[in-house]
Amino acid sequence: MQASGRGGEQHSPRSSSAAKSSPSTRGGEHYSPSPPPKTTPRSPKHLPASAAWLVDSRWSLSAVLSLLLFLAVVLAVTSFSSSSSPYLSASSFFSSSSSAAAAVQHQQQAPANTSSPSSPPPPSPPPGAGVPRLAYLISGSKGDLDRLWRALHALYHPRNQYVVHLDREAPVGERLALAARVANSTVFRRAGNVHVIRRANMVTYRGPTMVSNTLHACAILLRRGGAWDWFINLSASDYPLMTQDDILHVFSTVPRNINFIEHTGYLGWKEGQRAQPLIVDPGLYRTKKQDIFWMSQKRELPTAFKLFTGSAWVALSRDFVEYTVWGWDNLPRTLLMYYANFVSSPEGYFQTLLCNAARFVRTVANHDLHHIQWDTPPRQHPHSLELADMPAMVRSGAPFARKFPRDDPVLDAIDADLLGLPPAPPPVLAAGNGTGGSPAHAVRFVPGGWCGGDAGCGKVENDWVLKPGPGAERFQRLIDRIVRSEAFANRQCK
Repeated sequence: MQASGRGGEQHSPRSSSAAKSSPSTRGGEHYSPSPPPKTTPRSPKHLPASAAWLVDSRWSLSAVLSLLLFLAVVLAVTSFSSSSSPYLSASSFFSSSSSAAAAVQHQQQAPANTSSPSSPPPPSPPPGAGVPRLAYLISGSKGDLDRLWRALHALYHPRNQYVVHLDREAPVGERLALAARVANSTVFRRAGNVHVIRRANMVTYRGPTMVSNTLHACAILLRRGGAWDWFINLSASDYPLMTQDDILHVFSTVPRNINFIEHTGYLGWKEGQRAQPLIVDPGLYRTKKQDIFWMSQKRELPTAFKLFTGSAWVALSRDFVEYTVWGWDNLPRTLLMYYANFVSSPEGYFQTLLCNAARFVRTVANHDLHHIQWDTPPRQHPHSLELADMPAMVRSGAPFARKFPRDDPVLDAIDADLLGLPPAPPPVLAAGNGTGGSPAHAVRFVPGGWCGGDAGCGKVENDWVLKPGPGAERFQRLIDRIVRSEAFANRQCK
């Protein structure tokens, strides 16, 4: 490629110095204002004028070499094509490539010709393509092995994904027993959709460790959970108020980008008691659970983002979970560091993140899908649900409720009246559960379409077959109120 210069000329130190004494050039030819000087005839010993021109020209040598190289290549190709070599010649290669390209183009254009009798029909979607998949985190602490196991069976569906976790405060025996129960379950083993967090996390509910544990479960589900549409976090003290067939049936009518997060931008008393104080959570660096401790100084409210608060229990779309874990615009990491010193950060991290990310503001439904009865005031601890609270739970239309005492009779009533389970057998001794042989109810799967004709749901048949019941009607009315009404847009991030 010729170097750029004025008039397309190539300049060098040698040519520029010679330009002072030689005539000016134009278009590659030499011009002089005066007639050229007369030259004396050359003797026979001198070279001819054409040969001298070739020798004196700076590009003649390159031209001669190029010409010789071209001739050599032509001779080689000619002899190569005339030989009996097993390889294709250049002409046959290009001709075969053209034929292949024409064949590919014909194949690409053939499906567009619907009138052709040989064109195959478009493939039909696989069974259950419209049925969503849910991903659950069920987390517990010391003494929660049996009720976590019961909640897992009440929530189980082979179409979903589950992460179960007993935190570091739970004895090692309980954590090992949980892993052994999952490994020994025929249904769990065949479906492969229950994942145990073996390296337990320390969780203190007033510090950021609960947020860290939730993000840990999200990362596991993104890596090992396959395809799922919503992430739902629960504790061992939660329990469903309807079957998974009911929940999946209603979720199949909801846009997959909706995030269910109870939230408000009005902090009220939380501004002085949650946002301004500075705390340190020992659960971030200690092996034994210890309460948070408070710093003497306080901080002002942030100006780089607006704070929101709400419920710690959420149902997040996969799109938002990926954004939260990957954090490609760094807002999730910034807020995670800010909430490391925030009182009860699980009640603000996801709310603040979603409402400060513009692309997700229009996807939030202001509800946590839970029935919770708070103490009043100051709404810090939920009231333990009892049999007398059953009518309120049913009227709420929520798919989940909390918090329930261990082995309370209200759970048996929910099994029988809302989940369709037959009466539970008498208590049996739970062997190897890490609780020292304490009695526990035999757990059972909630019947669903995936069980087929097996009343005990001992094997998985068609996981896309749903048999919704009255719970689906209650849940559908709730979804209509919070998603398909004016309240949906009027209560987003305000």
